[in-house]
Amino acid sequence: MDIYQVIKEPHITEKGTLQKDLNNQLVFKVHKRANKIEIKQAVETLFKTKVVEVQTMNIRGKRRRLGRNVGRRPDWKKAVVKLAPGENIEYFEGM
Repeated sequence: MDIYQVIKEPHITEKGTLQKDLNNQLVFKVHKRANKIEIKQAVETLFKTKVVEVQTMNIRGKRRRLGRNVGRRPDWKKAVVKLAPGENIEYFEGM
């Protein structure tokens, strides 16, 4: 899989910001079929940093209603990437 398809977007939340500040961890939305090795290689090559650990989890989409109609948001995969001590990504520094 291409490294540009593995990482879809950063997942910026209040909890993710705390993880970045306290534990040097970043949160990304990734491709549903990407594994930990592919995610690690993609982050290291795209952002030129050293990755220590990758944790992944599958998030189920929530059920939503609009009047009588019931639908679902799509399922997605989240990856928590722990960077080596002293490493950072300048894209996330201003947040």
